[in-house]
Amino acid sequence: MNIHEYQAKAVLADFAAPISAGKPAFTPDEAVAAAKALPGPIWVVKSQIHAGGRGKGKFKEAKAGDKGGVRLARSVDEVKRFASEMLGATLVTVQTGPAGKQVNRLYIEDGSSIDRELYLSALVDRKASRVSFVLSTEGGVNIEDVAHKTPEKIHSFSIDPATGVMPHHGRTAARALGLTGGLAKQAEALIAKLYAAFVAKDMSMLEINPLIVTTDGQLRVLDAKVAFDDNALYRHPDILALRDETEEDAKEIEASKHDLNYVALDGTIGCMVNGAGLAMATMDIIKLYGESPANFLDVGGGASKDKVTAAFKIITADPNVKGILVNIFGGIMRCDVIAEGVIAAVKETGLTAPLVVRLEGTNVDLGKKILRESGLNVIAADDLDDAAQKIVAAVRSAGQGAR
Repeated sequence: MNIHEYQAKAVLADFAAPISAGKPAFTPDEAVAAAKALPGPIWVVKSQIHAGGRGKGKFKEAKAGDKGGVRLARSVDEVKRFASEMLGATLVTVQTGPAGKQVNRLYIEDGSSIDRELYLSALVDRKASRVSFVLSTEGGVNIEDVAHKTPEKIHSFSIDPATGVMPHHGRTAARALGLTGGLAKQAEALIAKLYAAFVAKDMSMLEINPLIVTTDGQLRVLDAKVAFDDNALYRHPDILALRDETEEDAKEIEASKHDLNYVALDGTIGCMVNGAGLAMATMDIIKLYGESPANFLDVGGGASKDKVTAAFKIITADPNVKGILVNIFGGIMRCDVIAEGVIAAVKETGLTAPLVVRLEGTNVDLGKKILRESGLNVIAADDLDDAAQKIVAAVRSAGQGAR
């Protein structure tokens, strides 16, 4: 689960991380009130969406101008004008795609006098089974660009969960960031605070870009992006309360209610598969034969008839879906249960798009018999390769018929 910048900073502030004063705003009047409550005389008006590149983004609406989603205001009147232009407008960044995201909230932050911009992030290193920190002196830019052009400027280290943060971790971070003296001591303290927050709140990713050095020699978190482990949210009702469903795909929200692992994509072939690895292979082979998957959907190892029906409804809610491929390997899951779910879903949704079903495993013969005797227009497949070729051919044939 992702949260907004202002929410991330509030979480970090609870662990004494250094952040600038700021307040969220949902209306131009609230933006003005926030600015008046902050020291000033310069404020930063920041669009709050779940995407990076806000400062370099552009609004679709003419009223928002071309100044991007992060703006420097030198008066309260400018704060109000920027807020009026940005709220309700659609911001397009490198991470939103061409559709962009509507700005429904802002963060009004006190301006900072910046001497240097640095990069710092923490993430779960699955290979090391530890939390790792990534640091660079090149802050304020895409870390991917730094990794590509000057990889020697990126440094990392891991924290042993048995010991937690030790003094040498702080010194390593300070050296990687090129900090000495009092700033080095601040870096040591910051690493400890961020690690404590990361572990305590079950974060999966924490990115601070930039981490700044102010002209008066202070480290400060100028931007913060935080993602949490969905599987641990039951332990953190305070974090779950920060969820902004307007930033999420409606189909993904509905899928989460049924414990379905669903990610919307931009293709035309809907996929319903059990098992993440099999789902990835299914998407790959669809691409191999020249079409694109419309989604990743893993129904899990023990899906019920109702769960399969819910999965179908979610897939068919996507107007881009021109055909559906069901690929099930029945281990714990029984093929006859899947077949019954498919039939119920087709009848309930009134599916007219081509449907290819490949079943293998427990009760596979019974599952195939149920589908065969259903009277529905279901295309049976013998294996994954056969299934992919059949759904691609069916989608293309349907497309030509529509023309």
